[in-house]
Amino acid sequence: MKVLFEDNHCLVIEKPINVPMQADDSEDMDVVTLAKNYLKEKYDKPGNVYCGLVHRLDRPVGGVVVLAKTSKAAARLSDSVRKHELQKTYLAVVVGPLPKQKVLEDYLIKDEKTNRSRVTNASQGKLAQLSFKVIQQINDLSLLEVQLKTGRSHQIRVQFASRNCPLWGDQRYNKNAIVGQQIALWSTSLSFPHPITKEVLTFESPIPNTKPWTLF
Repeated sequence: MKVLFEDNHCLVIEKPINVPMQADDSEDMDVVTLAKNYLKEKYDKPGNVYCGLVHRLDRPVGGVVVLAKTSKAAARLSDSVRKHELQKTYLAVVVGPLPKQKVLEDYLIKDEKTNRSRVTNASQGKLAQLSFKVIQQINDLSLLEVQLKTGRSHQIRVQFASRNCPLWGDQRYNKNAIVGQQIALWSTSLSFPHPITKEVLTFESPIPNTKPWTLF
């Protein structure tokens, strides 16, 4: 777990790939536990250490994430999420022809049993919006910069897959992904108002030096 920034209120890290944000049935090590262990060791704290989760990345996705070190900071950061003041930018590699529209809007519903989301109608689903721009194209691969307007489960993955241009290496939504490939989705930038000072902070995380990123 790489620490990008820390003060008395916030902990900004680079989330490792294939690590869940919080403890789940897999019993694998998770981001919140990693952060708590880091704080406990760094400050030699006895007993439990507080670390609040205010937003998420999918388990296979890496990149920049902010955690709260106090309950007050957690409440204010969560409020920033609700007000869309927390801005997330992703890089993604998709396979296939791109949609003509650069703003995608759908209604998504999640099946908790299968942990999969899908496009549905307005009466059943929650509004999902994102915008993207093309950075570079090589053959049938496109490197995209994606801005999330909403934060639905698996949103980027589902919205592109539903338009027949799934993410490279997405084992869940790309039927042509090869087993062992790592999903090409990375949280590259995160901006948010500091929960105490209100100063807008921006942090970045470079994409991995692995395929398919290295093709661009």
